[in-house]
Amino acid sequence: MAGSNFVDYVKIFCRSGKGGAGSAHLRREKFVAMGGPDGGDGGRGGHIIVTGNRNTWTLLHLKYKRHIFAGHGGSGGKQGSTGADGEDKYIEVPLGTVAKDAETGEVLFEITEHDQQEILVKGGRGGLGNVHFKSSTNQTPRYAQPGEDAVEMAAILELKVLADVGLVGFPNAGKSTLLSVVSAAKPEIADYPFTTLVPNLGIVSYREHQSFCMADIPGIIEGASEGKGIGLRFLRHIERNSILLFLVPADAENIRKEYEILLNELSQYNPELLDKSRLLAISKADMLDAELIEEIKQDLPDIPSIFISSVANQGITELKDMIWKELMDANK
Repeated sequence: MAGSNFVDYVKIFCRSGKGGAGSAHLRREKFVAMGGPDGGDGGRGGHIIVTGNRNTWTLLHLKYKRHIFAGHGGSGGKQGSTGADGEDKYIEVPLGTVAKDAETGEVLFEITEHDQQEILVKGGRGGLGNVHFKSSTNQTPRYAQPGEDAVEMAAILELKVLADVGLVGFPNAGKSTLLSVVSAAKPEIADYPFTTLVPNLGIVSYREHQSFCMADIPGIIEGASEGKGIGLRFLRHIERNSILLFLVPADAENIRKEYEILLNELSQYNPELLDKSRLLAISKADMLDAELIEEIKQDLPDIPSIFISSVANQGITELKDMIWKELMDANK
């Protein structure tokens, strides 16, 4: 998907519909004396409803439509007629979208399933008609309730990509190249830092027609958790991944140190990320001979690791096997 078309954060202004007023009508018929109250209730105001759509990948459609108003409820009528409910407004969002109150920052709900519906702003209740206020001491009430007012709020919709595996690494570690080799995704690949400006998703085919989803997260640099580079903006996408696959290039000065820097940035952003399963892939391994690989293995972190080369298709099948095993273990 084009970088300009990927939007993962929008602030919108919503207003639900106000409830319709109840009717204070008194029954009038030619041959019925003092017919009494027969005013109906007002209709409910329209809701603002957020619904999940698995075919949507971005919040781009909300970037240019940030004011969403629901319809007002109709007034009650005679003969106990209830007013029409206001028109509900539906906001379709990708799976993995979090809705927050823009003023308090409170998380209201998360959309994680297709067709899941959550009310973002409730419409006002319709007022009761005078028929509800009839009693033995007040047989002809000439009043009814007004409808509840509309509710206004500013909301933040924030997309966190849902993927089984998240690729974590410095710029130019080979994340986009790996994704392009193991899936049909076509991320931009170049030899300069920060080529990837938005997360890219790819479906990786595995044995016996099985598959898993892999996400290429834009490169993280040291200090990303403090706002340096562009990593901070996309670190939230890693929160939804079942497994974190760290990619460190074989020509790095110190593979263990680079891994620890990446791990520290994740910890600074959200300590809960350390509870996720972690794998380490040393990319661009086609430039290493067997002796050098054995030497490097002596100083690797104590997590499952593998040497791969996306260009030479070296270790890719073994990497898929390792990822699949970790996914099975994580889902037990």
